[in-house]
Amino acid sequence: MIARIWHGYTTLSNAPAYERLLKQEVFTSIEEKQVKGYVGIQLLKRQLETEVEFTTIMLFDKLEAVKQFAGDNYELAYVPAKAKELLHRFDENSIHCEIIHELYYHI
Repeated sequence: MIARIWHGYTTLSNAPAYERLLKQEVFTSIEEKQVKGYVGIQLLKRQLETEVEFTTIMLFDKLEAVKQFAGDNYELAYVPAKAKELLHRFDENSIHCEIIHELYYHI
Protein backbone atom coordinates (compact mmCIF):
# COMPACT_ATOMS: atom_id res chain seq x y z
CA MET A 1 0.00 0.00 0.00
CA ILE A 2 1.23 3.49 -0.90
CA ALA A 3 0.33 6.69 0.98
CA ARG A 4 0.46 9.92 -1.05
CA ILE A 5 0.87 12.75 1.47
CA TRP A 6 0.40 16.47 0.79
CA HIS A 7 0.00 19.69 2.82
CA GLY A 8 -1.86 22.89 2.03
CA TYR A 9 -2.29 25.98 4.18
CA THR A 10 -5.16 28.48 4.31
CA THR A 11 -5.87 31.59 6.25
CA LEU A 12 -8.12 31.13 9.27
CA SER A 13 -10.98 32.79 7.39
CA ASN A 14 -10.61 30.57 4.27
CA ALA A 15 -10.41 27.28 6.17
CA PRO A 16 -14.16 26.48 6.26
CA ALA A 17 -14.56 27.17 2.53
CA TYR A 18 -11.49 25.11 1.67
CA GLU A 19 -12.66 22.16 3.78
CA ARG A 20 -16.09 22.34 2.11
CA LEU A 21 -14.49 22.46 -1.36
CA LEU A 22 -12.42 19.36 -0.63
CA LYS A 23 -15.33 17.34 0.73
CA GLN A 24 -17.96 18.42 -1.79
CA GLU A 25 -15.98 18.79 -5.03
CA VAL A 26 -12.34 17.73 -5.02
CA PHE A 27 -12.71 14.33 -3.36
CA THR A 28 -15.74 13.54 -5.53
CA SER A 29 -13.84 14.44 -8.70
CA ILE A 30 -10.96 12.19 -7.65
CA GLU A 31 -13.37 9.31 -7.07
CA GLU A 32 -15.01 9.93 -10.46
CA LYS A 33 -11.66 9.32 -12.17
CA GLN A 34 -12.16 5.65 -11.20
CA VAL A 35 -8.45 4.98 -10.88
CA LYS A 36 -7.92 1.26 -10.48
CA GLY A 37 -6.01 0.80 -7.24
CA TYR A 38 -7.19 4.03 -5.58
CA VAL A 39 -8.27 2.92 -2.10
CA GLY A 40 -9.40 6.16 -0.43
CA ILE A 41 -8.40 9.44 1.14
CA GLN A 42 -7.99 10.89 4.62
CA LEU A 43 -8.25 14.58 5.50
CA LEU A 44 -6.45 16.00 8.53
CA LYS A 45 -6.77 19.57 9.82
CA ARG A 46 -4.58 21.42 12.29
CA GLN A 47 -5.17 24.98 13.41
CA LEU A 48 -1.96 26.92 13.87
CA GLU A 49 -1.56 30.41 15.26
CA THR A 50 -2.18 32.32 12.01
CA GLU A 51 -3.20 29.64 9.50
CA VAL A 52 -4.83 26.24 9.12
CA GLU A 53 -2.86 23.27 7.83
CA PHE A 54 -4.68 20.61 5.82
CA THR A 55 -3.03 17.27 5.15
CA THR A 56 -4.39 14.78 2.65
CA ILE A 57 -3.34 11.16 2.65
CA MET A 58 -4.43 9.31 -0.45
CA LEU A 59 -4.13 5.54 -0.39
CA PHE A 60 -3.26 3.42 -3.41
CA ASP A 61 -2.62 -0.29 -3.66
CA LYS A 62 0.63 0.21 -5.62
CA LEU A 63 2.80 2.91 -7.20
CA GLU A 64 1.43 2.18 -10.68
CA ALA A 65 -2.00 3.32 -9.44
CA VAL A 66 -0.47 6.60 -8.23
CA LYS A 67 1.01 7.11 -11.69
CA GLN A 68 -2.36 6.40 -13.29
CA PHE A 69 -3.86 9.12 -11.09
CA ALA A 70 -1.09 11.71 -11.32
CA GLY A 71 0.81 10.86 -14.51
CA ASP A 72 4.49 10.13 -15.10
CA ASN A 73 5.55 13.14 -13.00
CA TYR A 74 3.54 11.60 -10.15
CA GLU A 75 5.30 13.53 -7.37
CA LEU A 76 3.85 16.82 -8.63
CA ALA A 77 0.98 17.94 -6.37
CA TYR A 78 -2.61 17.74 -7.63
CA VAL A 79 -4.13 21.12 -6.73
CA PRO A 80 -7.26 22.19 -8.67
CA ALA A 81 -7.63 25.88 -9.58
CA LYS A 82 -10.47 26.48 -7.09
CA ALA A 83 -8.29 25.09 -4.31
CA LYS A 84 -5.38 27.34 -5.27
CA GLU A 85 -7.68 30.35 -4.85
CA LEU A 86 -8.25 29.44 -1.18
CA LEU A 87 -4.74 28.35 -0.27
CA HIS A 88 -2.00 30.83 0.55
CA ARG A 89 0.75 28.18 0.28
CA PHE A 90 1.05 24.47 -0.41
CA ASP A 91 3.50 21.68 -1.13
CA GLU A 92 4.52 21.71 -4.78
CA ASN A 93 5.11 17.96 -4.55
CA SER A 94 3.49 15.08 -2.73
CA ILE A 95 5.55 12.49 -0.95
CA HIS A 96 4.93 8.78 -1.35
CA CYS A 97 5.52 6.29 1.42
CA GLU A 98 5.09 2.55 1.48
CA ILE A 99 2.82 1.50 4.33
CA ILE A 100 4.65 -1.39 5.94
CA HIS A 101 2.53 -1.96 9.02
CA GLU A 102 -0.87 -0.99 10.36
CA LEU A 103 -2.36 -1.69 13.75
CA TYR A 104 -5.83 -0.65 14.87
CA TYR A 105 -7.52 -0.96 18.24
CA HIS A 106 -11.23 -0.96 18.98
CA ILE A 107 -12.38 1.53 21.54
